Amino acid sequence: MLKDPQVFKYCDIPNFPNSTVRGHAGKLVFGTLKGKPCVCMQGRFHLYEGHPIQKITLPMRVFKLMGVKTMIMTNAAGGLNQDYKVGDFMIIKDHINMPGFAGVNPLCGPNDDRFGVRFPCMSDAYDRELQQLAHDVAAELGFSNFLRDGVYSVIGGPSFETIAECRMLHCLGADAVGMSTVHEVIVARHAGMRCFAMSLISNRAVMDYDSREKANHDEVLETGQLRAKQMEVLVSTMVARIDDDENEDKNNS
Repeated sequence: MLKDPQVFKYCDIPNFPNSTVRGHAGKLVFGTLKGKPCVCMQGRFHLYEGHPIQKITLPMRVFKLMGVKTMIMTNAAGGLNQDYKVGDFMIIKDHINMPGFAGVNPLCGPNDDRFGVRFPCMSDAYDRELQQLAHDVAAELGFSNFLRDGVYSVIGGPSFETIAECRMLHCLGADAVGMSTVHEVIVARHAGMRCFAMSLISNRAVMDYDSREKANHDEVLETGQLRAKQMEVLVSTMVARIDDDENEDKNNS
């Protein structure tokens, strides 16, 4: 959807990691979307690919130095909330950083004061005005019946969650589970960027020992393709409505 695109392969960018996951193209695409200058990542990096966590989040700091003010992130996630259906969109209102409990946090090590403070606040990690904008746009587009709000839990992967792990995460307050996004959000917020994130519920997490369902990557990709157009319309309409002055005010506060 980007106008006047300029494409750079990750492998051609010095010191940039490379995507190794099927469905992740491994390209950085610059252009304009609804008249706004944008840079898009076609494919992201994950802990389970073997990258150090600081390498996974390197693009966030590159974007900050390029002048990016707002990050919009999407992911595919397993639905823990039993009210969620495959194909629902979940606006992420908060997260549970499971690797962080074990000391795996992208901000570990010496703090780089050029970007932010040693101990950044995360209670406002996901911008509430952008969440409301998503609801407003979804209502106009007729998407409200499959739009949810919820808490996203990140795990390390690449193995999908056990039944016991799914039950535990649900008890902790998670509505969906995945293997990305949270690390990038932490680094983006540390650097003062506004963050909005949304999950596509691509499969229902298996919560019952009598169930014969099994999580698999093909199901994730298939659901992504079915909802891709609606996600495009929602995100591009949001981008058109993001006010540059508001961006400046938010990043200076």
